[in-house]
Amino acid sequence: MQEQMAKMLISMAMACAAVAAVAAVVMVWQKFQKHSPCEQALVLLYEFRHACATPLHVLRQISEHMALEMQAGLDQPGGSQLTMLPTFIEKLPNGSEEGLFYALDLGGTNFRVLRCLLGGPEARVVKQEHEEVPIPRQLMLGTSEELFDFIAMRLITFMQREGPEFHRGCNLNDQQIRELGLTFSFPIRQTSINTGILIQWTKGFKITDGVGKDVVTMLQSAMDRQKGWPQIRVAVLINDTVGTLAGGHYWNDDVMIGMILGAGANACYVEGNLPNDIQTKSGKMVVNMELGGFWSSHLPRTDIDEQLDNESVNPGDAAFEKLIGGMYLGEIVRRLLLKMAQEARLFGGVTLTKLKQPFILNSGDVKNARRRFTRFDSCGQSFEGCV
Repeated sequence: MQEQMAKMLISMAMACAAVAAVAAVVMVWQKFQKHSPCEQALVLLYEFRHACATPLHVLRQISEHMALEMQAGLDQPGGSQLTMLPTFIEKLPNGSEEGLFYALDLGGTNFRVLRCLLGGPEARVVKQEHEEVPIPRQLMLGTSEELFDFIAMRLITFMQREGPEFHRGCNLNDQQIRELGLTFSFPIRQTSINTGILIQWTKGFKITDGVGKDVVTMLQSAMDRQKGWPQIRVAVLINDTVGTLAGGHYWNDDVMIGMILGAGANACYVEGNLPNDIQTKSGKMVVNMELGGFWSSHLPRTDIDEQLDNESVNPGDAAFEKLIGGMYLGEIVRRLLLKMAQEARLFGGVTLTKLKQPFILNSGDVKNARRRFTRFDSCGQSFEGCV
């Protein structure tokens, strides 16, 4: 009897606790509803900011976890979220280089082509020209041949505009092969300084093939299909992060770390404690961390981050990159605004149709919108023009 009585009392206590909890939620919600749309939006924004907070002790936990993952990635391929890829770059530029050089930078929704005349330690950068080309959305979802054919066509067109001012001190003619440095900012496993096997497409690319193939061969074949002048040879393959390190070291030989916080996120550095199976003359090599794939339970992750990841083209991959990459920041803001519109009547109870469209906002839009207004009471009238 006493045992039954105890069970009954416990059940009643649990029921009372549940009722109290529901009542508390209802009271909070009713109080929330009494606020103006602007005040409700500010509450949601405060909650989001609080969920994203990274106080000093959390940053220390994240850095300690990252150091462990770095060492694990060096010790054993595939033993870490950080792939810690060797780049086969042992020597960085130091300002003594001379001649005409071409570069192609592919790693986001645009690609860049550049030519640069270097004059050695005295003249340094004599002259340079560049062009930025947007990549059509359908090519980001098509085949590797279609993508590289488009890039090769625009690269050849750019190179054919090479003026005589770039020939000073080079003794170049139209028949000579031009050398190209390829910056390819997707995960690859390099086997030499100018060969690299594509591991996966990221940053919104969902190419139907190419994984497991040498990206230099794919580009070289596309350039060969163009035929005619000029002839080009891909001399070196790096990613944008290694390029950033090389550019910094060109001007200052104390620079040993490169980091990219753009459409994606990555880092590289000069490693002096290489695995036994990697031998270099200097005992050092630039290591590409592939930082975007890092994850730690200490990193803040909101319900919006989880929704974005689940609905992305690569769920579960590039977890860190999706928190901070420029490609995703506009989408995070869009989802937060949509939540404010639906739950806080930010736009007068009207949910803008375009605001429901994924990736309708990019980071540039957010930056421009911030310049136009800083108060929520003007958001409702102004934001429709931004989207």
